[in-house]
Amino acid sequence: MSNVTRESSQLQLSPVTGKIGAEVSGIQLSGNLDASVVEEIHRALLTYKVLFFRGQHLDDAGQEAFAAQLGKPFAHPTVPTKPGSGYILELDSHHGGRATQWHTDVTFLDAYPKASILRGVVIPDAGGDTVWSNTVAAYESLTPELKDLADRLWSLHSNAFDYAAASRANVSAEEEAQYRKVFSSTVYETEHPVVRVHPETGEKSLLLGSFVKRILGVSASESIKLYEIFQEHVTRLENTVRWRWQEGDIVIWDNRATQHIAINDYGDAHRVVRRVTLEGDVPVAIDGSHSRTRYKAVNE
Repeated sequence: MSNVTRESSQLQLSPVTGKIGAEVSGIQLSGNLDASVVEEIHRALLTYKVLFFRGQHLDDAGQEAFAAQLGKPFAHPTVPTKPGSGYILELDSHHGGRATQWHTDVTFLDAYPKASILRGVVIPDAGGDTVWSNTVAAYESLTPELKDLADRLWSLHSNAFDYAAASRANVSAEEEAQYRKVFSSTVYETEHPVVRVHPETGEKSLLLGSFVKRILGVSASESIKLYEIFQEHVTRLENTVRWRWQEGDIVIWDNRATQHIAINDYGDAHRVVRRVTLEGDVPVAIDGSHSRTRYKAVNE
């Protein structure tokens, strides 16, 4: 990736770091962009993994309309959408919406979202940044021996293993119980390869994050150690980009080639972001085999 601002035929792209992320200027997002502009955004997303758009100030309908040009919107399988919207998931810090562990969105499904579009609605005066990691760069940073091992491993992902649990220390026991009831109203367990092949770029990336319940085929203690070895490459600073939010910002990321985390450093200040995800594909391992859901059960 070049570190020099470049102009495409439609967009101005300024890389934020050497390995991930570009700020996009010279465009106002909407639900009626030219097809050529949508294609430019798509190509830039494949290259930079995360795209940042300052000061867009879309409303809910505008966010959904813009997202629909990039793919088919996809509602969260267990958490209700924001009232009055079709697909928006609201993360409100006053109601437990602090995703404070590294994750890739909704990997407890087999065909988890291909991309996410997040909008800053209420942003603290200080803190509340989000950090993304390039999981392709993380894979490429492995030694040949570790790549060979990762290529052959599979892991079990589940929403019963809640990545946001640690963020709700300030909510009541009743609110906590209700959240868990909703989040795991249907429990999914899905087997994914630790290394997936990107369906558009052919790049190999590490498919992990804190929906991982365990690495398969090894003991519990070995699973923990293996997860830590590979996840540590994902979270290395040189593979990450950090964004300081402003109200009205839009961020898009390739959910097939990234992980992210929200920084919980803003105390009782209010933070609200709203997300639309796009329907994805079933991951393919290096040997050509596909991810598979092995368990799905509706809780009473």
